Amino acid sequence: MQQTITIRTEQPNDYETVETLTRKAFWNLYVPGCHEHYLAHIIRNHEDFLPELDLVLELDGQIIGNIMYTKSRLVDPDGEEKTILTFGPVSIDPQYQRMGYGKQLMEASFQKAAELGFEAIVIFGSPDNYVSRGFKSCLKYHISLEDHTYPAAMLVKELKPDALDNKNWVYFQSPAFDFDPEDAEQFDANLEHWEKKWQSSQESFYIISRSLLQNPE
Repeated sequence: MQQTITIRTEQPNDYETVETLTRKAFWNLYVPGCHEHYLAHIIRNHEDFLPELDLVLELDGQIIGNIMYTKSRLVDPDGEEKTILTFGPVSIDPQYQRMGYGKQLMEASFQKAAELGFEAIVIFGSPDNYVSRGFKSCLKYHISLEDHTYPAAMLVKELKPDALDNKNWVYFQSPAFDFDPEDAEQFDANLEHWEKKWQSSQESFYIISRSLLQNPE
């Protein structure tokens, strides 16, 4: 039986479904519990949030995936700024992961982002999940954090060839991602109780999120 896949923009009546989906996707994945569903809850009200790139994937009418984008920026040594994109949270219902739905959702979002005129995306994530989607190390694009470090988890994708022009860039993430963990815990306390526990993926996250690449120059 053929399944019907629809990718469309998120609507207000999807918010609760998407936040529950996000909670399921991230629960105990990186830390005991998670905060990504709270981020999804608050990020929509930030000026850097892009509703036109807030997409859901429906399978036979049921939302099983979501991706959200915000604006971020790169600054070169001369102070020139380039507005780029960051996505997250990106969520696929756990029972539908590793089936290609995340790939379809991301590729649709990349196409739409390029159509809107955006030239590059910078994210933080596991290389195993994103290099197959065209992301490369930040070091290859000479993009560092403000302290001149190159996190192993900071990945870059050009939506327009040579958009980054082989310059040295400093990445600045949107303040849309800043929140008080206590507020997130209070938000979560009002939801259905789920057990917080340890699993091995948390150690993998600990390692990759604290790893830096050495600039040979």
